Amino acid sequence: MEYITAQQAAQKWGIPEYLIQQYCICGRIEGAKEASGWVIPADTPNPLGGQPSGETAAPEKLPAPQALSHLTPMPLMNAAFPLGHCMEYLEGIEDARLRDIARAEYYYFSGRAEEAAQAAELYLTHQELALRLSACLIYAYANLSLGRIQQARYALAEVHNILAAADEKMPLQLRASAVFIATTASVLLHLPLPETIGPLQDYIRLLPPGLRMFALYVQAHQTYLQGEYGKSIGIVETAFAMQAEIFPIPAIYMHLVAVMDHMSLKQSEQAQSHLLKAWELARPDDLIEGFGEHHGLLGGMLEAVIKKDWPEDFRRIIAITYRFSAGWRKIHNPYTGHDVADNLTTTEFATAMLAARGCTNQEIADHLGISPNTVKQYISVTLQKLNIKHRKDLKQYMLH
Repeated sequence: MEYITAQQAAQKWGIPEYLIQQYCICGRIEGAKEASGWVIPADTPNPLGGQPSGETAAPEKLPAPQALSHLTPMPLMNAAFPLGHCMEYLEGIEDARLRDIARAEYYYFSGRAEEAAQAAELYLTHQELALRLSACLIYAYANLSLGRIQQARYALAEVHNILAAADEKMPLQLRASAVFIATTASVLLHLPLPETIGPLQDYIRLLPPGLRMFALYVQAHQTYLQGEYGKSIGIVETAFAMQAEIFPIPAIYMHLVAVMDHMSLKQSEQAQSHLLKAWELARPDDLIEGFGEHHGLLGGMLEAVIKKDWPEDFRRIIAITYRFSAGWRKIHNPYTGHDVADNLTTTEFATAMLAARGCTNQEIADHLGISPNTVKQYISVTLQKLNIKHRKDLKQYMLH
């Protein structure tokens, strides 16, 4: 039998390649098989029907990604919705269960942790694993921000339980989703990965494109934590170069990790460029959560850029930062034995973070738009709060 690749089928039928891959994963293309990527019998008819070979289907007639399969977790993260139309896209999701999960995602990514936790809780024990995995990730991080550490730990443990119970009967795409969710949860908390979780890179190709993009962000973040800033930037640049569509939520996070990398390399101009690109993606739909989550790693860039021109948004982001950071430390510090500072203001933390990276008072002042004397005061107060005497000792209390 003659076979064609998913890419060739996409050209033949006028259908995006990722939709064909989704059909293959769901078993909706008879005879499709994996051979270093999906291949399809050459005489297979167009799975959408009614579209002659070689003609291009009108984009508006294509089924939305979430309509193809209930196996795709985090549907909003996986959505290439037009900027400013997130809610419109969300409400147009036909599957009520996926719509509920997408709504929980939106609540979370727009900084509404209480509503996110309530929406996700309904699916924590759902029999469909993709929905349960999505709910666990949202519920864990929402409760982290709410200071409900027991509930957050429960949800994270449930993800690991799902993976531990997996056997050879679990479809590969579900296993990939579980590894993706578990790795995301661990890396963003700066926690070591359980030994039972396989390398995320082994599963990325099985993820749909939006989740694949976010998975690359997770890899870039993990690479940043290993101090390989240039390599992390390379992951970001490659991911953006390869994306066929813009997935706003993954793209926001990808730009933010690039800010972290460039600030660590003292490349503030490039860092500012990425921050503004993330902000352009986030503002139309109020997707501000990621900025609050990453505040401590952004090296004062929010203070330098967002505070000046968008003071009200900055105030909301800082409120997210305080909530998220408090919960983050309650899980991170006891588990790792580290003592990331928990009694500094966000400005003190940003100043100390820059000082820990070797920036002088003048460099910090220029970056934050304040005087060197003010920087000196912030550093002095920080040293007193941490009960240390030397500037070089700041690093052990900072995120890295």
